[in-house]
Amino acid sequence: MTDGGRQGFDLVRLLAERGAERYDLHARHLNHQLPRMLHTIGFDKVYERAEGAYFWDAEGDDYLDMLAGFGVMGLGRHHPVVRRALHDVLDAQLADLTRFDCQPLPGLLAERLLAHSPHLDRVFFGNSGTEAVETALKFARYATGKPRVLYCDHAFHGLTTGALSVNGERGFRDGFAPLLPDTAVPLGDLDALRRELGRGDVAALVVEPIQGKGVHAAPPGYLREAQELLHRHRALLIADEVQTGLGRTGDFYAHQHEEGVEPDLVCVAKALSGGYVPVGATLGKDWIFRKVYSSMDRVLVHSASFGSNAQAMAAGLAVLAVMEDEEIVANARRTGDLLRERLASLVDRYELLHEVRGRGLMIGIEFGRPASLKLRSRWTVLQAARKGLFAQMVVVPLLRKHRILTQVSGDHLEVIKLIPPLIIGDAEVDRFVTAFTSVMDDAHSGGGLMWDFGRTLVKQAVADR
Repeated sequence: MTDGGRQGFDLVRLLAERGAERYDLHARHLNHQLPRMLHTIGFDKVYERAEGAYFWDAEGDDYLDMLAGFGVMGLGRHHPVVRRALHDVLDAQLADLTRFDCQPLPGLLAERLLAHSPHLDRVFFGNSGTEAVETALKFARYATGKPRVLYCDHAFHGLTTGALSVNGERGFRDGFAPLLPDTAVPLGDLDALRRELGRGDVAALVVEPIQGKGVHAAPPGYLREAQELLHRHRALLIADEVQTGLGRTGDFYAHQHEEGVEPDLVCVAKALSGGYVPVGATLGKDWIFRKVYSSMDRVLVHSASFGSNAQAMAAGLAVLAVMEDEEIVANARRTGDLLRERLASLVDRYELLHEVRGRGLMIGIEFGRPASLKLRSRWTVLQAARKGLFAQMVVVPLLRKHRILTQVSGDHLEVIKLIPPLIIGDAEVDRFVTAFTSVMDDAHSGGGLMWDFGRTLVKQAVADR
C-alpha cells in the first residue's frame, strides 16, 4: 500500500481491468489506422498468452506463428534461458548506464558476436535495426571521407531519416523529403554499381544478402564481386543482416553463404533481443572505429543513451548461448529446406502459385497470373483494384480457418513471406503445408468464402484511392 491508503501499481490488475479495451485504446491514442486495418481483414484477435512458436486465445485455441514478430522472435516466445537471464540481471542490481565506467556485459556480448565474424573487430551497440544501419552509414561516410551511399532497388533498411534515405520502397519515402543524397542501383547489377563508383564520391554500398521485401537473394557471386569493386574505389560494403542474421537463412549470417565475402560493416538486431529487450549492433573493422573515435575529444561522437544496457546485453548473451547449445542454425537450415521443398512441389499443382524461393527459414511464396480463363478474369479484377490483394486473400484464411499467422511480404507484392521462429520442426511444417494446400484448393475452386473476401478487399482498395 502507498501513502494515503491507496493501492500501488499492479500490472496484473491493470491488464485484467483494462485489457479488453486494447483496440479502442489504440484507436484513440496510437496509430488509428492499425485497428482499422486489423478489423478489415479479420486479424483483430485477442491473444492471451504465447510460448515457443504458438499463441493461445481466450478459448484455448492455439495459433501457429509463421511471422515471429517480423523476425524478432528467433527463439520463439518466452524461451526459458532468456527469461532466466533477464531475471538474473535484474536481481543482480548492477550499476548500469553510469556512462562513466566499463561494464562487463557489453564486452562479453561483443566478444561472442565477433567470434562469428572473425574478419571484424569491434561493435557498437544501439537499440534497433534502423539504428544499427544509421551507425553504419555515419561510420562509412566518416571513415572514407565520401558523402554518398548506394542501396538496392526494393531494399528495406529502416524508417529513421538516414536509413530511409537508403530505402528502396517509394511508399515509405514519399512525403519525407529531403533525404540524404543516396542512389539506388538494381540488386545484382554490377555495371550499375561500377558506373556509380566511377563518380568517386561513394562511401559504401548497403545491401541485404536476401531482401526482406519479396524475398529476393543477391545473385551468386554478386556480393563478392561488389566487394572487390567497392574496395578498388576505396568504398565499403555494408551488410544489413538485421533480419537475415543470427541463423535465419541457415548460416549465422546470410553473407556467409558466399565464400570470400567479408563486409566492412555488418548490422544486426531483431533476434538478438530474444524478443524482450530492443538491441541493435553494428560490427566493423578496427580501422573504421579508430577513424570515427580518433581522439578522446571524439569519445562520444556517436553514442546511444540506452545502448549497451545490462538487460539488452544479458538477453543477447542468452540468445547466443541458446543458439549454440540447441544448434539453432542447423535446425533453421534443415527445417527450412524441408518446408521450401514441400511448398515448391506444389507449384505444378496450382496455376496461381508461381514460385517458392528463399534460404533457411526465410521463404517467399509468390503468386501470379493464372492460365485458365475463369481464374484469370478474377485475378485481373484484383490486380486492377490493387496489386497484392490475392496474397492478402491467402493470408486471411490461413489465420481465420487454420489459425496460422503469416504476412504479405510488402506493399503491392503478390508474395507471402514466411519467417517463423527458428525452433520450429516437422510438426509445424506439416501443419503449414496442410493448411496452405487447403487454401490453394479453395482458391482454385473458383468460389467460396475466399473470393467473397476478395470482393471486400477490392471495395476497400477502391474506397481508399
